[in-house]
Amino acid sequence: MNGDQLSILRLIVQASVPVQVVIGILLLASLSSWAIIFRKRRVIGRARREADRFESRFWSGDDLAQLYRAIESHGGATGMAGIFEFGFREFARLRQATAGQEQQLEGARRAMRVAQLKEIDRLEHSLATLATVGSTSPYVGLFGTVWGIMSAFSSLGNIQQATLAQVAPGISEALVATAFGLFAAIPAVVAYNRFADQVTRLEIRFDAFIEEFSTILQRHAARGALTPVGAADNSRGKER
Repeated sequence: MNGDQLSILRLIVQASVPVQVVIGILLLASLSSWAIIFRKRRVIGRARREADRFESRFWSGDDLAQLYRAIESHGGATGMAGIFEFGFREFARLRQATAGQEQQLEGARRAMRVAQLKEIDRLEHSLATLATVGSTSPYVGLFGTVWGIMSAFSSLGNIQQATLAQVAPGISEALVATAFGLFAAIPAVVAYNRFADQVTRLEIRFDAFIEEFSTILQRHAARGALTPVGAADNSRGKER
């Protein structure tokens, strides 16, 4: 194992400067992608847990006005709680302005969609970098390999009879660049596909919540401006 590691280091050290530059770029790309992977894993995992907790509380039948005040008192929220906060605030504002039922509902839906777009943008942040690393790293590594092979054969131009022992070291040094390209690309591609799927699933959950909460607000708007939002509005959650 140690011998293999030393051999790889030796190949990198003995490689031509362009190949070394390519390997350095790929190492930086790999480190950046791993930093993004760990950060996105934490961010998306937290968003899923917060969505679970909020849904559990929302459908428990708690008073929605109290739930809104609790969220607002903590300086706002993200995720599903943030969508609820935006929608409830806009709905309450339009009711106080004595807007019509359709205006109340449409305004609340617009506010929730805006909050959803902001949340999805936050969750998708840096995923494009993973996609870029995953798609371009093999080609960058291949460029280093081609350059290294060209240099290896070029150095043999003045030799009348080249043997495998003379060609092999140069080709080995060049192929290291391809190996580093795959090393950077594979984790980035796997992580991108996994995180993109998780974000899509969260977006579907947000869509479903917006539709369900809009139904609650529609029933509430039909009651009249003096009826408070209370536990009865989301009592259906007890049947879930």
